[in-house]
Amino acid sequence: MTPQRAVILWLTAALLLLAACVPPVGVGPTAEPSPAAATPTPVAAQTLVLMSHDSFAATEDVIRQFETAHNVKLEFLKAGDAGEALNKACLSKDNPLADVFFGVDNTFFSRAIGCDIFEPYASPLLADIPDDLKLDPQSRLLPVDFGYVNVNYDRRWFAEKGLAVPQTLRDLTKPEYKGLLVVQNPATSSPGLAFLLTTVAHFGETGSYTYLDFWRDLRANDVLVTDGWSEAYFSHFTVGSGGEGDRPLVVSYATSPPADVYYSEGAKTEPDSGNLSPANATFRQIEFIGILRGTKQRALAEKLIDFLLSPTFQEDIPLQMFVYPANRNAKLPDLFVQFAEVPQQPVQLAPEQIEANRERWIEAWTDVVLR
Repeated sequence: MTPQRAVILWLTAALLLLAACVPPVGVGPTAEPSPAAATPTPVAAQTLVLMSHDSFAATEDVIRQFETAHNVKLEFLKAGDAGEALNKACLSKDNPLADVFFGVDNTFFSRAIGCDIFEPYASPLLADIPDDLKLDPQSRLLPVDFGYVNVNYDRRWFAEKGLAVPQTLRDLTKPEYKGLLVVQNPATSSPGLAFLLTTVAHFGETGSYTYLDFWRDLRANDVLVTDGWSEAYFSHFTVGSGGEGDRPLVVSYATSPPADVYYSEGAKTEPDSGNLSPANATFRQIEFIGILRGTKQRALAEKLIDFLLSPTFQEDIPLQMFVYPANRNAKLPDLFVQFAEVPQQPVQLAPEQIEANRERWIEAWTDVVLR
């Protein structure tokens, strides 16, 4: 064998031995996918609890936008009317039931602040909200929406009877309107309380004709008192009851006429109800939202506040809760533009004045109207 052939045979044997030591493609350590190619494990959605009064409403698509954007499951804890829900939040302050609270209004504003259950949060969206809606300089409670409590009347009923529509609160005590008005108990109803406060501001507590004189005259004129708004509007008001009720005047909201058209599902092109909104005879309710002290989801709670003050949610408010959005950049639906009303001169009562006198006013009203 020549030296050259010996070298060739030696190199061939070495290459065969090396090949035997190399694993086939797809076998051994190289078959494992790299960490970058591994499918990531989904992160479980966090839960955020929103506590509110029973009237809170929003479309599912809008809520889903927030949940998807922040990988969160939003749970709703409805806890009765505004006063009842706030009481529950105050009583559970050491072990909060939720992360965020929606629905404190200006009739309970001072009580809510006094409970010390809210953490300050100056949302950047506050820049888009008018200053006259902001009642808390520390931003513990941020304005979300507002509406006006007034008297609604049945336009068709008054036209068919040939009876003039009352023009002032005092007119409601006249004989021609006997047995025509239904109101709500201020001890159990938010609009009922707002209307009582309206009469206090309008007539005053002293002088020749006070708010209690007005209520005595209403009682003599056969006013009907219900526990809540739903009973008054849907059982007794001739519009809300579809003609089954016997009261063409009801304490409700200046935004009830567009609701009348909306819920007719196309049967009406204009409302059967109208507004009585004389100067200094309506009450502006402002609703607020705040982060509950002790939340373990502070960052998400801030995100929810920002979302609820954003145009996306604010533009959903009118046709869900039939109040006005607080954000000035939110566009109103056509129904609101056509048929809702913003009274120019609502009554003025400071939250601290309401807090200091609310129970006394309610007790005096109860003595005059119900006893």
